Amino acid sequence: MTTLSVIIPAYNEEDGLPLIVQRVLSIQADLAQVGVDTLELLVVDDGSRDKTGEIAHFLTTTIDNFRLILHPHNKGYGAALKTGFDQASGELIGFLDADGTYPPEYLPQLCQQALNGADLVIGSRMAGAASQMPFSRRLGNLFFASLLSIVGRQRVTDSASGMRVFKREVLPRVSPLPDGLNLTPVMSTRAIHEGVPMAEVPIPYSERLGRSKLSVVRDGSLFLRSIIWTALAYNPVRILGLVGLAGMGLGVLAALGLVFTRLRGDTSLAHLEVAALFAGGVAGITGLSIFSLGITFNYLVSLFHQRPVRQGLFGKPLFKTPLENHFGWMGLLTFVAGLVSGIGSLILGVHGWPMTRLWLYLLASAMFILMGVQLILSWILQRVLQELRDNK
Repeated sequence: MTTLSVIIPAYNEEDGLPLIVQRVLSIQADLAQVGVDTLELLVVDDGSRDKTGEIAHFLTTTIDNFRLILHPHNKGYGAALKTGFDQASGELIGFLDADGTYPPEYLPQLCQQALNGADLVIGSRMAGAASQMPFSRRLGNLFFASLLSIVGRQRVTDSASGMRVFKREVLPRVSPLPDGLNLTPVMSTRAIHEGVPMAEVPIPYSERLGRSKLSVVRDGSLFLRSIIWTALAYNPVRILGLVGLAGMGLGVLAALGLVFTRLRGDTSLAHLEVAALFAGGVAGITGLSIFSLGITFNYLVSLFHQRPVRQGLFGKPLFKTPLENHFGWMGLLTFVAGLVSGIGSLILGVHGWPMTRLWLYLLASAMFILMGVQLILSWILQRVLQELRDNK
């Protein structure tokens, strides 16, 4: 016997609630065909100020396996869903909105994927099915899905869909979950990093009944912060490493630009070229610092959770041994190169070279020394953290 508990969070949804309840109840025969024997329906009234609670209470008197859960005041979309999760009795738990935007008729397809092996099934509004989603929200969802695909190394088309089915035993792995609208992107991000088997089912998306409660700017920024901070809690180097590589890339471009200028025969630099060179130097050193910081944070996450360090910025290690294990000799070599360059520049200055020629070499010397010190300190810190982890 398999039971599906469908949770509908409702806040001021008196217009859409009766219809969505009727639509959910109409799919029971289709659920039986895919192996779901019992449907349990839970509506969580999240402190509504209209007649949502009264309508839901009336429906409980006429419908079997239908429960109403009341919040005394508005706690948020995520809080309403979590209340439903706690009260649900089914082996499978699903949820969708009360405003009619998500099609409950597709729940049997989501359940079939769950019964065939997926632990979390997402109804994707971005996978090709007909959609009435406004362009601004569609663009935002595409951005968040792409971001999650990058930081999670797994293809995702809809990171924030509010129509899902998952197995009850998945909840501890994707918890804790927030109380706000960002519950869905946080759930997706945690599921990917926890290795939860996931599947997506294309679904159509309709205009909601009543006024939308979603703010593109406010809630969009919340989703962005949620994905980044949740991913940082699992694999910091995935985000910080990419940012660091971008900074180091700008530094390399500045250096290559200087070499190209010298090969062309120019021995002087214009004001903008000097500014670009300094900016590239700062970006390169900052990028290296952020990159090594990301690796250090990975060791801290490993120490905190008592699990192996996540390796590989691009999904798998690039070398037989972790790159950070080489930071010691790389830092020492870079430091010595900077020191030799600085001493050589000073000797040339004593022998009459003007500062207009020496400043560039002295700048390069300072950069190499700083980079070497950064690498050596990072190597020492990681060795200490590794020892603490291995001896814990």
